[in-house]
Amino acid sequence: MTATRTSAPIAANATAPAITATGLRKSYGDKLVLDGIDLNIAEGTIFALLGPNGAGKTTAVKILSTLITADPDSGPIHVGGHDLAADPQSVRAAIGVTGQFSAVDGLITGEENMLLMADLHHLDRREGRRTAAELLERFDLVDAAKKPASTYSGGMKRRLDLAMTLVGNPRIIFLDEPTTGLDPRSRHNMWGIIRELVSSGVTVFLTTQYLDEADELADRIAVLSDGRIAAEGTAEELKRLIPGGHVRLRFADPTAYQSAAVALREVTRDDEALSLQIPSDGSQRELRAILDWLDSAGIEADELTVHTPDLDDVFFALTGGSANKPSLPNQPKEVVR
Repeated sequence: MTATRTSAPIAANATAPAITATGLRKSYGDKLVLDGIDLNIAEGTIFALLGPNGAGKTTAVKILSTLITADPDSGPIHVGGHDLAADPQSVRAAIGVTGQFSAVDGLITGEENMLLMADLHHLDRREGRRTAAELLERFDLVDAAKKPASTYSGGMKRRLDLAMTLVGNPRIIFLDEPTTGLDPRSRHNMWGIIRELVSSGVTVFLTTQYLDEADELADRIAVLSDGRIAAEGTAEELKRLIPGGHVRLRFADPTAYQSAAVALREVTRDDEALSLQIPSDGSQRELRAILDWLDSAGIEADELTVHTPDLDDVFFALTGGSANKPSLPNQPKEVVR
């Protein structure tokens, strides 16, 4: 998402860009954090930036959201159609940011947090209350609205944090590790909210420590390594960069197993399990060829499974197997047919 590839994006987005950057650089003293990365993120899509801890993901978000400045030798950066260097105020008006750490004030209620954000956006009292009420309902926080935010669960605080981000009606939202620390149910709830935002035309720039999250949500994914984008593309495009895909056939009949093992080329045998492993990219063409061969030979496999590299494999290949890799809950790598 092969191992030594350090290329530009696989394909350019055809739709209008929400964010573009050319040669984005950032250093702190002698430490170069971002070494000339290029971005082209289409409107109404989810873009995920992956990388080891300390790779520069949060630094990229901070630059694009005007919190810090890029190095002077960086190329042009545009966010929401505005030049970041020349018109940062217009960029701020177009974006929302939800960081790794919640901006929720636990000493006041959820509703008061929302109204405070409305004041910061200079909404009048009536408009602020209407917006707060609508967002609290949208994020299923009405019953808890009058309670101190300190009493909220982690998932509720994340939802409130995102609701606060939406008070200004941003068209671009930066989500910096938005589900860190949440339980699986809360993570899935947050995924649903993110999808709803994008379906309404919002663009989401996502950094995450969960590879399955990027696989599940992102239209395009970039892998950041040593300050550069090692590869970019859809999840499926990135997975195809990594070798190791195969089809596994399992047999209940030892005779059928032996016949298949003798006839098939480039096959790895497991005589104890009566299974054969055939190198494959998992494409429909290759699967059809295998099935057609089995039919023509009169051999019936009791089970066929397709194994393809996942984003975990991609990450290790592109970042050199960093010990600070993003998290990946245990997930099967096979699809049973």
